[in-house]
Amino acid sequence: MDPDLRETPLFKEVETFFLSVLEPGFGRAWPAGDPVPSPDGGQIAFRGARLDRLEGHPSGRICLVGADGSGLRQITDGPNDDSEPRWSPDGGRLSFRSDREAKGRHQLYLLDSDVPAEARRLGTLPGAVEWHRWSADGTLIVAGVAGTAAEQADALGSGTLGGERDAPPWVPDVESVDDADAERRSLWLIDADSGESRRISAEARNVWEADLCGAAAIVAVMSDGAGEDAWYGADVVMLDATTGEERTLFTSDVQLGWVTGSPGGDRVAVIEAVCSDRVVVCGDLRVIDVATASITEVDLADVDASRALWLDDERLLVFGRRGLTSLVLEVSLAAQAGVREIWSTQGAVGELHHPSGAAFGDGVVVLTSSHARPPSIVAVGGDGRERVLASPRHAGHDVVVRAIGQRQPLRWSSSDGLEIEGSITAPPGPGPFPLVLDVHGGPVGAVDDRFPGVLDALLLSRGFAILQPNPRGSTGRGQDFARRVVGDMGGLDVDDVLAGVDAAVTAGFADPDRLVLTGGSYGGFMAAWIPTRDDRFKASVSVSPVTDWWSERFDSSLGSWVGDFLGGDPHEVPEEYTARSPVLHADRVTTPVLLTTGRHDRATPVGQAVEFYRAVREHGVPAEVVVYPQEGHGVSEFPAVLDLATRMVAWFERFLPPAGGGR
Repeated sequence: MDPDLRETPLFKEVETFFLSVLEPGFGRAWPAGDPVPSPDGGQIAFRGARLDRLEGHPSGRICLVGADGSGLRQITDGPNDDSEPRWSPDGGRLSFRSDREAKGRHQLYLLDSDVPAEARRLGTLPGAVEWHRWSADGTLIVAGVAGTAAEQADALGSGTLGGERDAPPWVPDVESVDDADAERRSLWLIDADSGESRRISAEARNVWEADLCGAAAIVAVMSDGAGEDAWYGADVVMLDATTGEERTLFTSDVQLGWVTGSPGGDRVAVIEAVCSDRVVVCGDLRVIDVATASITEVDLADVDASRALWLDDERLLVFGRRGLTSLVLEVSLAAQAGVREIWSTQGAVGELHHPSGAAFGDGVVVLTSSHARPPSIVAVGGDGRERVLASPRHAGHDVVVRAIGQRQPLRWSSSDGLEIEGSITAPPGPGPFPLVLDVHGGPVGAVDDRFPGVLDALLLSRGFAILQPNPRGSTGRGQDFARRVVGDMGGLDVDDVLAGVDAAVTAGFADPDRLVLTGGSYGGFMAAWIPTRDDRFKASVSVSPVTDWWSERFDSSLGSWVGDFLGGDPHEVPEEYTARSPVLHADRVTTPVLLTTGRHDRATPVGQAVEFYRAVREHGVPAEVVVYPQEGHGVSEFPAVLDLATRMVAWFERFLPPAGGGR
C-alpha cells in the first residue's frame, strides 16, 4: 500500500465519515473529564476537549456550568492544552495547568472566579507540572513536576515529556545514565500568592503522585528509580511538608496508586492492585493508620476500587467496577463501618483510563457516557438520582448512534470453564455480520460501555460487528481474576477471547467465515499472537504490539514489568520468553497481518512491529508495517488517525470473502 493515501477514494470516504461525526462539534469544547464543584456548590468546572479541524488532537479547555445546568461556557482559550481545574478553598480562584507558553511543558495558572478574567502564571517550575492540589487554608499549592526527560505512561502515549525541541532536525536523541535528574518527578510547594516555590522531595527520589495529608504532611507514591518501570515497585511514603523527611508507610509486592490523605492527617487511603499500566490502577482499597503504619483491608465485597476520595476523616467516596458495571460507593470507617452504594451504571464513568468525578453535596458529580449518550457531566444525589448538567449533543453524535443497531453484554465459558464477559456491538439489520475481534490493552484493563470512538463507528457503518472481550487479567472481577494472566500472557486468555468469538457466532452476531482481528498494545500482541495459534481470521491489524519478549525486556521502558509478568528475567526463564514471542512462531502464521507503530514509542518500540513483519514476510504471508513518524504508543493525531483508519478498513476488506463465500 502506498505511503500517502490522501488522494485515494477510500481515504476520502474515511475523511468524509470522520467529518460527518466531528465537524458539527468544531470550535466548541465538549465535556471530557475532571468535573470539580466550587466550594459553594454553585458551579462545576471541568475539562473540555476542543477540535477545530482534522489536524493535531483535541485541545483541553477549562469550562464552567452552573449547578442547575445553566450557563455552560468555555473560559480558557489556550493555546495548546488547558487541563486539571482546581478551586481554591474559598472559591475565589480557579487554578489549572497549561502549556500555552511552551508546548508540552505545563505550568500553573490562576483565574479569578469572577470570569471572564485573564489567567496569570503562578511562578515557573523546572519541568512540566503533571498535577496539583490546594492546601486547606488556601495559602499553598503542592504540585508534581516531571523533568524534561521523564517517561510518559504508555497508556497516555509513551515518549517523554520534554515538549517540542528548538533544535535542528539532525540533532540526535540521547539517553544516558547521566540524565537521571531530567528523568525524575519531584514534589514542590508553591506560594499561592507570590508563586515562590521550593522543592520538597529529595533529589535522588522520584514522586509519581502525592496528596496532602493534614496540614503538615504529604503522602506520596515514591521510588528510587525514575524510569517508567520503576513505578511497578514504588512505595507509599509520608513526607514532612517542611523538611521533606520521609517515612515509608506501605510496601507491596504489586502496585500502589491513587494515594490520598485524610483531612485530619491520621489516615491514608490507597489502591493496591496488580497493574500493567501506571495510570490504570483498579483493585483492593487499603487504609493506612499514619501513626502505626498498620493496614486495614477494606471489604468492598465484589467491587474493584479504581479511585478513592476523602469526604471527611471517617468516610471515603469510592469509584469502582463490578464486572461491566461502574459504581460509586460511600465507605464509612467508623465503628459501625459500612459500604453504601450511591449509584451504579452500565455505562462508563470517567475518562478512558480512570474515573473522573468528585463529591458534590451528598452525592457526586461525574463524567459519564454510554453507547447511546455522548460524554456528559451528571450530578448524582445521595439517593442515586441523576441530574444532567452538561450533555451537549450535535449532529455528529447522531451519526454515531445511527451506526449502532444494538449493543449488549455477552457472557460465555472459556476452555477451563471460567466465565468470561464482554460486549458485542452490531450494525443495524439482521446478522450474521463480519466480526472484528477487538482485544483491549493492558492486559490488566477492561472495556466498558462508553460512547464509541469514530473508528468504531466507521467499522459499524461498513457493516462490521465488534466483539470486545474482557478476558482473564481484566479489572472488575477481583484480584484473583486479574492475576490469572500473570505468568500466562498469551495462554488461557487466548482461549477466553476465542471462546467469545464462538459465542458471537452461536448467538447469530458473527459470520464464522468472515472474522478479522485487531488490538493495540497488549491487544496488539494478541493480534500478532493469535494467528500463531488459530487460522480462522482472514486478516489482522496489530497496533503498537509486542512481538518479541526478549527484546521487549531491554528495549522497552517497561522492562521490569516484562520480567514480573513472565516470571523472571530471560536468563531465569528463557523458555517463557521463547514460547510466548509471536516473532519466534511466525512460521505458523497464515493470516495476513498489518502492523503499525509510532517512531516515539518507548513502551513497545518500533522494532517490535518491524521484526514480526519481516518474519511473516519470509514465510510468504501478506504483511505490511506502517511507522508513524510523529506518534508514540498508538495513533492519536490527525491526519495520522485518518491514515490508520483507512489502512485498517482496506486491510480487512481486502481479505474478507463476500458474504456467503465460505473459507
